[in-house]
Amino acid sequence: MSYTETKEKLEKTDILNIFYNGCKPKSEHKIGLEYERLPLKNNSYKMVDFFEDKGVCNFLRRFSDEHSWNYIVDEYNLIGLKKGHDTITLEPGCQMEFSLKPEEKIEDIKNKVTILNNMMKNLLDEFDFSLYEYGVSPVSTYKSINLLPKRRYGIMASYLWGILSDVMMRETAGIQVCLDYESEEDAMKKFRIANMISPFVTAMFANSPIRGGVDSGYKSFRALAWLNTDSDRCGFATKFNKDYGFDDYVNTVMNVPMIFISKGSDNIKVNGRLKFKNYMEDGYQDNYATLDDFKLHANLYFPEVRLREFIEIRNHDCVNKNMLYSLLAFYKGIFYSEDALNQVDAILSKFTYQDLSELRYDVPKLALHAVVNGLPIKDVCRELMRISYVSLNEALNNEETYLEPIMEFVEAGVSPADVILLNWNGLWNKDINKLMRYLKSA
Repeated sequence: MSYTETKEKLEKTDILNIFYNGCKPKSEHKIGLEYERLPLKNNSYKMVDFFEDKGVCNFLRRFSDEHSWNYIVDEYNLIGLKKGHDTITLEPGCQMEFSLKPEEKIEDIKNKVTILNNMMKNLLDEFDFSLYEYGVSPVSTYKSINLLPKRRYGIMASYLWGILSDVMMRETAGIQVCLDYESEEDAMKKFRIANMISPFVTAMFANSPIRGGVDSGYKSFRALAWLNTDSDRCGFATKFNKDYGFDDYVNTVMNVPMIFISKGSDNIKVNGRLKFKNYMEDGYQDNYATLDDFKLHANLYFPEVRLREFIEIRNHDCVNKNMLYSLLAFYKGIFYSEDALNQVDAILSKFTYQDLSELRYDVPKLALHAVVNGLPIKDVCRELMRISYVSLNEALNNEETYLEPIMEFVEAGVSPADVILLNWNGLWNKDINKLMRYLKSA
């Protein structure tokens, strides 16, 4: 099959313009947040279902009625809400995600999260469930969690071949941080360093050791699930080559097997039978590649760090006790200071691609007790945290104070998961109620 004269062929330059158009002057650089939480019933701590009377669907309907948010629908199903630039959407297991308009100040993001939480409080009490800041479902496992009735989720669930892909989709909750870039050079430098730093940050914020009511043997079971989802579309999107550019990233995405094509109300299953580059050249079943097709395909690519009109860093467990803002501050201190970024680059460039690939596989089990090339990563993490703290302090915005909740852990060489496990095997005596009270406490 080939393009006819009546079809306008998608060119790579059309795709590259997505990234070039994302370049912004430094004065306009902001930080963005996508923040998933687990909706758990107050008594059993099981995941809340979409369809039940006091379930997530009816909760969103009521919230929309009370606060005038607009529906996001898939066919006839309510799958989220939108107001201005902010959205409340649902992941495959009904994990609830806030995606907030990027802001220059972390305080503005915190205020928005606080406002939304306060808006939801009475309704959550009425529906008898809570939103927990934790990386994996602590009681329910994927076999008892129904898939959200969003058409693409069903296609993804049947396609993703990793042994823990269902865990990833239905059980996990993470945090994504979005950063701006000034130019292709700036973007690719940040992209390279964001990839190199990712296993260290996963370790620092590991927060999902208890799954299915027992100690899973991993400090970040969420990170383990991503390791076992689909190696064609997960992992590092670069081998840390300093010459890597927008064109290279596009080539990487174009060589990922396609899952499906969306045309109007139809989703056409491809199931890995061709790559996007082949679709661009030859089409598929009388369909021809468009820019929207590429954007969909790129969104079904799940690396540790994803390049869009901004840089999306994806590798963090959901965390509680204000460590959400520690995560934002950590990245802001490093990636929005050229001096801090260069210091981090010098530290991480000592490690090879192989070193960091092996670390990525060690971190889910060991977190800050992992070793990279013979060096305890907790020592590296302390230095990374110090660089971010100094950078924020020098900016004179008092944002270094947001680092304090996680710095206490990093200085002690432990992750949030280590504290949970210490109590789980000690004072809590493996009592799930005590874990949940701890997770819910401020």
